[in-house]
Amino acid sequence: MTELTHVDSEGRARMVDVSAKAETTRIAVAAGELVTTAEVVRLVRADGMPKADVLTTARIAGIAGAKKTSELIPLCHQLALSSVKVEFGFTETSITVEATAKTRGQTGVEMEALTAVAVAGLTLHDMVKAVDPGATMNGVRLLTKDGGKHGHWTRDTQNSQTSPAHAFASPRSATVLVASTGGANGTRPDTTGPTIAAWLRERDFEVRGPLVYADADIAAGIADAKEGSPSLVISTGGTGASPTDATPEATRAVLTRELPGVAEAIRTKGLEKTPHASLSRGVAGLTGTTVIVNLPGSPGGVKDGLAVLGPIIDHLLAQVAGGGAHDE
Repeated sequence: MTELTHVDSEGRARMVDVSAKAETTRIAVAAGELVTTAEVVRLVRADGMPKADVLTTARIAGIAGAKKTSELIPLCHQLALSSVKVEFGFTETSITVEATAKTRGQTGVEMEALTAVAVAGLTLHDMVKAVDPGATMNGVRLLTKDGGKHGHWTRDTQNSQTSPAHAFASPRSATVLVASTGGANGTRPDTTGPTIAAWLRERDFEVRGPLVYADADIAAGIADAKEGSPSLVISTGGTGASPTDATPEATRAVLTRELPGVAEAIRTKGLEKTPHASLSRGVAGLTGTTVIVNLPGSPGGVKDGLAVLGPIIDHLLAQVAGGGAHDE
């Protein structure tokens, strides 16, 4: 059994002495989700809430919360934080919160990242309660941490001592990315991101997003989606021939290896229903140990793409993790 470091030999709470630990750069990423109504999401995105500047206020509160962690959590050390970043995303009925905390020191910043998410989420609740008093803050959790004796940790590798064949017993991580200018500015509902997120959760993925970015900002969206090295990133939208469609280019710029067969299978599946599927320029491939797959921006295109991924995704991720049965 792992020793509880905040308890002494007599079972009493204590503050851990970290003076003998090495100073290293330490980074932690945490996330959570305020579940509310579609009306609240629309108002927040359009900056139309009775209390203005909702996201700005929540972001500042989250940063302040991280800085006050040692005052709120009794046994936490005071840390000299070098960076705290709080970001928000949207689904049809929720606002996602992600916080990244960074320091250089002798102990980790997990609690600072978690506190930032919790305080930002509570502030969101305070700002939207006039419209939805029943909103709930769910799933506050650590996604990744780096630095110190144990190096890199992610939720999907928390049981890394098990063999690859058993690695998927714990939740796998995935990010959903939506390329939609209308979705980003709140003038068009996201009809594809929630579908992908639900499909992933049905397959025991720990899901971040949907993250919604305008077509012109999709390169930043790809970088955001890759944060924390998730097992899988599925994007939707921006794969056509329109001058603003840039998802394939932004994706290809970060790929270390392509998976052309996956992209072609998705197009072939779409061609069973519409010749327009041949216009999709979506790509698939690897960036490090993260699989990225572009899907079209239509509900039908997403349905076809997920139908292709369903039978192969477990085997693909096992291969990427080094546990595939054989090379294809």
